[in-house]
Amino acid sequence: MSPIEFLTDLFNPELAFLPKALLIAVMSSVVCGVVGCYVVLRGMAFIGDAVAHAVFPGLAVAFVVSGNLILGGTLAGVATAILVAVFSQNRRLREDSVIGVFFVAAFALGIVIISRAPGYAGSLQQFLFGSITGIPDEDLYVAGGAGVLVLGVVFLLHKEFVAITLDREMARAMGLRVFWLDILLYVLVTLAVVISVQTIGNILVLALLITPAATARLLTDRLGVMMTLAPAIGGLSALVGLYVSWSWDFPTGGTIVLVLTAVFLTAWLLGPKHGLLARRPHRAADEHVMEAAA
Repeated sequence: MSPIEFLTDLFNPELAFLPKALLIAVMSSVVCGVVGCYVVLRGMAFIGDAVAHAVFPGLAVAFVVSGNLILGGTLAGVATAILVAVFSQNRRLREDSVIGVFFVAAFALGIVIISRAPGYAGSLQQFLFGSITGIPDEDLYVAGGAGVLVLGVVFLLHKEFVAITLDREMARAMGLRVFWLDILLYVLVTLAVVISVQTIGNILVLALLITPAATARLLTDRLGVMMTLAPAIGGLSALVGLYVSWSWDFPTGGTIVLVLTAVFLTAWLLGPKHGLLARRPHRAADEHVMEAAA
């Protein structure tokens, strides 16, 4: 299918689900790209994966009672994040240990809950791998509102988030409430994950949160540029992934992730400063200088 044919399908009234799928895919990619920058800089990739597990019981409950998936997932993710933050105050346990206990327990609870719902197998597959072409208008509006809220909070508290990301002790010395900022950042990650679950599913959502930001990290040393590149990379990859999946009848979520991975590998290889090929001349020059000095 040519790009022109794809554009024609986007404006075809009989394919009304396609532009909605594109909108939710790009929107969730942009939100995840922005929030993912903090996750990557803090080395919080495990947090992103854990939050994806934590929102699952809320999604399951919302599905069983025919409630709003985004609201259910957010409540479950926030509750679990608060539990982790509170239990992490006990210094005998590292934060990653507490995360491993509560987030996996939350995921297990979600499996138990959704197993009681009619059509269990199909429901579980939808949650795990996404259902981008079956998103109702109501969820689209809620996701849009949540996305605007996340981006607004990031805009207002960007300096504070940067401070606790780069140097937590210095942030405390500056009088910042690190504990509450951590909670708020967990909430933003939770919202970003919940928005994206319907796009690529619970299993693959970590890629949308981490890969665009990691790719941008390879392309620039400036945080502002990174936070511009990451959502752009995520949004463009979502567009390309949806086009490829629609053209060749591939699973949408998996295709978007593979496109993101291809972009990451390209940046890792061809990045202008930190790419593998860019580093080789510098290594060769350093070796030549060392040989000359010897």
